[in-house]
Amino acid sequence: MSDSAPSGAARRGARAHRLVPMTGRDPNEPGRVASPLELLFDLTFVVAVGTAASRFAELLAEGDPGDAVAAFVLAMFAISVAWISFSWFASAFATDDWLYRALTMVQMIGVVVFALGLPAMFRSVAEGGRLELRAMVLGYVVMRIAMVLQWWRAARESPAFRKVGMATIRWTVAVQAGWIVVAFVKLPLAAVFTAFIVLGTLELALPMITQGSAGGTPWHPHHVAERYSLFAIITLGEGVVGTVASSGGLLGGPDGTRWTGNAVAVVVAGVGLTFGMWWVYFTTPFGDVLVHRRERGYLFGYGHILLFLAIAGAGAGLHVAGLHLEHHAELGESAVVLSLALPVGLYLLMVYLLHTLLLSAADRFHLLLISLTLAVLAAAVVMAAVGAPVAACLLVIMAAPFVTVVGYETIGHRHQRRMLEELGGRGT
Repeated sequence: MSDSAPSGAARRGARAHRLVPMTGRDPNEPGRVASPLELLFDLTFVVAVGTAASRFAELLAEGDPGDAVAAFVLAMFAISVAWISFSWFASAFATDDWLYRALTMVQMIGVVVFALGLPAMFRSVAEGGRLELRAMVLGYVVMRIAMVLQWWRAARESPAFRKVGMATIRWTVAVQAGWIVVAFVKLPLAAVFTAFIVLGTLELALPMITQGSAGGTPWHPHHVAERYSLFAIITLGEGVVGTVASSGGLLGGPDGTRWTGNAVAVVVAGVGLTFGMWWVYFTTPFGDVLVHRRERGYLFGYGHILLFLAIAGAGAGLHVAGLHLEHHAELGESAVVLSLALPVGLYLLMVYLLHTLLLSAADRFHLLLISLTLAVLAAAVVMAAVGAPVAACLLVIMAAPFVTVVGYETIGHRHQRRMLEELGGRGT
């Protein structure tokens, strides 16, 4: 055998067989990528996002957009916060030993329990009675028991991060206790609404409360950026699911092999839109930006919540369009087109906003591109209002992200390279 030091992959493999002190990862570790455990963990969120999107589409198609949006926002907020909590901790402290893996498995169980509670929550919103959150909150309790144990281990084994760890444990337990009260105690509607505002704000403020004065945790910029890109792909998968759900019932013939014009349009629009949204997201090298803008990690991390919501909402919008074309939706043509155009517009706006805020640099060319993009989306809605076929409107919406794609590939990439060079020159 060679006397040379074992490779990084070999060292990581050996860690699973013994406990490794949770002292914090090197934030500048070369070649840091998502681990197989993180990818496995993400699979549970595929189910959660898929359930939320499908229930949203069904409730929206029934003609109750207010309740549908409220339930969907609640679901995606809870999903995103749970995923963010795990991912940032893993970037800073993952040991991949047997105890870390076992606690991650417990969190995965919690995600599945949470996902099983989503249909009941959507149903309770539609019926207008008591908001049913018990199964969702039980899932969160399981996830957070595991997360608290992970933080306790980090606080005990890493003196440098003891203050952060213990503060996170205290606040996490306090906020979770609040959610338990909301879910299991019958409260007046006004009290429930107030509790949602307070607890939701605390969820978002938790990193600032617990890490602000302690210097944060040793998260890895490129690893975090990769994790978010992978979760974006997970949510983009709802566009493919929505496309299949939309087109399946539009195939003609007894064996479903006769393609109608609507089916072709839905498949082209769904796949094209999903591909265009993917291309737009990956035009920004978020990892390189975070290397120089580490202090804006909070903005990057929580700014993605609306972006994830918009991506999943676009998949649901494609599903609604399919239900309409199959005559299973109570929405009119304009509302159906809006159900897709609005999340696509929100997604593209969030990509531009994150790019601008993280780089601290505005670009007039971006204003032109986003204006043209919104004009394309508005054109699709106007077409629906004047009686154009919904399938044709979907094809117009599909073109919206490609305004950015063409702009970036022709001119924008040079603008972005200049911004990155200036950012590197300014340092952190």
